[in-house]
Amino acid sequence: MTAEYKLETKPVVPAEAEGLAKELLDGAKSKVGFVPNMYTGMAINPGLLSTYLHGYEHFRNSGNFTPPEQETVLLTISTKNGCDYCTAAHSMLAVKVSKLSEENTNAIRDGNALNDPKLNALAKFTTHMWQTRGLPTKAAAAQFKSAGFADTHILEIILAIAVKTISNYANHVNHSELDDAFSAYAVPKAA
Repeated sequence: MTAEYKLETKPVVPAEAEGLAKELLDGAKSKVGFVPNMYTGMAINPGLLSTYLHGYEHFRNSGNFTPPEQETVLLTISTKNGCDYCTAAHSMLAVKVSKLSEENTNAIRDGNALNDPKLNALAKFTTHMWQTRGLPTKAAAAQFKSAGFADTHILEIILAIAVKTISNYANHVNHSELDDAFSAYAVPKAA
């Protein structure tokens, strides 16, 4: 198997950023307290970073999912896309910020059932949406809705898939180095 491609363009150094890249990286630092390595790689194309940040903000602040439900969706997508960076970041956010139990966080990471039936239905349907590329079956949608969700939640999952595809794929081609803030949740390397 050939090695995965890595962009030849180096990530943007926040102190040297200009224009929209500077504005976005400065905004991230003021909001998060540091500039995640993922953002510096995406800032090579400021439009990509802008689209990600705005979509992510809408998912977080304008939707109907609770914080643990949000992390269930974001972590499920990140694991399915094989993004170790986002899997670690969303694992930390799940446990430390969104108050998703460590047990359920690990279940998502391991591809196992969650101990909360509603969260399990959410992870299962998110996986279904990912697997079918947004073409859910009537039966899967009915099962998802019977767990207490609605059509608006299906659209929010689509937003999350779009946002996570941007960050997951950008991390794949940038080979983003995991920030110290997420290192306790690093995905173990295969032997």
